[in-house]
Amino acid sequence: MTGLHKQLPKYAWLRIQRVTGVVTALSIVLSVVMTNAIMETFSAGVNVQGLAVSILTPLALGGPMIFFLMLKHEQLRHANRQLEKLATTDWLTACLNRGAFTRAVTQHLGASRRQGALLFVDADDFKGVNDRFGHDQGDEALRLLAAAIQVAVSEGGIVGRLGGEEFGVFLPDADPVAADRAAEQIRSMVAAIAFEPGGMPCPLSVSIGGTTFAGPAEFSELYRLADQRLYDAKNSGRDCVAMMQAA
Repeated sequence: MTGLHKQLPKYAWLRIQRVTGVVTALSIVLSVVMTNAIMETFSAGVNVQGLAVSILTPLALGGPMIFFLMLKHEQLRHANRQLEKLATTDWLTACLNRGAFTRAVTQHLGASRRQGALLFVDADDFKGVNDRFGHDQGDEALRLLAAAIQVAVSEGGIVGRLGGEEFGVFLPDADPVAADRAAEQIRSMVAAIAFEPGGMPCPLSVSIGGTTFAGPAEFSELYRLADQRLYDAKNSGRDCVAMMQAA
């Protein structure tokens, strides 16, 4: 049972207990009613022994069976959630993967006609990190970058790893001022990371390109504009932010 408790979250166990209790109680009530109806047909009604049997039978047989069925149902539900998470999450950084990020942003754009921003965040000279310290330390740097981005992005923001050392950030309802503030927050938090592989300081920085929009917008167009601004940020010396307003 200890292993099962580790496999299922607390809310799943609460649901199992609640459903098992309710269904078992209903089974007992139905059993008592049916037993009484049958006994009244053939005798003067249910006696103490009959009442005890009508209560104990569903309690002893139905309760464990319902519990077992609910347990298997919750385990299957939990396993499906875990599989879905694996299919949409980048294994290294715990951000959304590229496909899941694209779908999430596209769905939001289809449901909202207000405003928002799309940012591309790219680690500067990341090849140098891998070449100097090895790919295992490069992976650690990516985890640190992803953690800093997720902390910097306000609640409701969507963060995904687009590939390699590039991340995407979608900020629903962000106006240009809020988008600039979020981008600068990401840049400054990454710059503050204390990354010291093997005791050797290795400063990290990112270039950020982004676009804001107001009204209907297509993901492909926002992608093109944000990518263009990221290119501009790289050419401006890196460790900087370049933003624009979509037409």
